[in-house]
Amino acid sequence: MTQSSTEMTRTARFGLGQIVRHKEAAFRGVIVDVDAVYGGPDGQPGPDLRDQPFYRVLAMGEDAGFLVYAAEDLLEHETELSELSPADQAKWFTLDDQGHRAPRMQPIH
Repeated sequence: MTQSSTEMTRTARFGLGQIVRHKEAAFRGVIVDVDAVYGGPDGQPGPDLRDQPFYRVLAMGEDAGFLVYAAEDLLEHETELSELSPADQAKWFTLDDQGHRAPRMQPIH
C-alpha cells in the first residue's frame, strides 16, 4: 500500500528565527517563513524536492540581506552563530502569549 502525499509530509526541521547555512551556496541566514511543501512557481524545483518543507531565508550578504526560497534538504543548522537578538526578533517576527512566532508580514493563525 502506498502513502498519499499528505501522509508523507514531514515536520519542519527548522523554526522561525533559527539561523541556518545553505549546503550548496555560500550563505547563512535566518528562517523567516516555512511552507509545508513547495509553494513556488510551477516547474521549479524538480519533483524529487517538492514533498518537503521549504523555507524563506533572509540571507546575510556583504552589503545587505536578500530573500531565498530553499528546500529543507539544502539547509543545515548553523552552529557558529548565535540566535537572533531580542531586537532583531522584534524586527522580523510577532510573538503571541504562548511564545509562537510569525513573520511580521503575516498574522499568527
